[in-house]
Amino acid sequence: MTFLFRWLAALGLLSATYNPTGYSFAHWARSSLSDQMPMIVLAGLVLFVGYVIYLRATLRSIGGFGMILVASLVGALAWVLVDQGLLRLDNPSLNAWLGIIALSVILGIGLSWSHVRRRLSGQSDMDDVGD
Repeated sequence: MTFLFRWLAALGLLSATYNPTGYSFAHWARSSLSDQMPMIVLAGLVLFVGYVIYLRATLRSIGGFGMILVASLVGALAWVLVDQGLLRLDNPSLNAWLGIIALSVILGIGLSWSHVRRRLSGQSDMDDVGD
């Protein structure tokens, strides 16, 4: 259940930043920059903090190679779905959502990996002393 929560939080962060529905930070900032600049800056900083938390935890737990590996697995899954005719890539809105979901899976796995590793191996990850 904790992975699901972490993944949904990553999905929320990414879709709040941009999604094809038109209800996102990117759309709001582009249309209201001159009217609501202080609120846009505040919201942008809140999103930035969320990304720093997720990216730092992901890089510490699975690293850059792990991120590439998870992205490759998600891409291979999409390729199989397209090859089997279960997924079509001719809809730009669907493609944007697929990208958002793929990135959220990478961030969700990255944030959850230390917990999975601890349960599998019985060993805890520790941050570097002095960091």
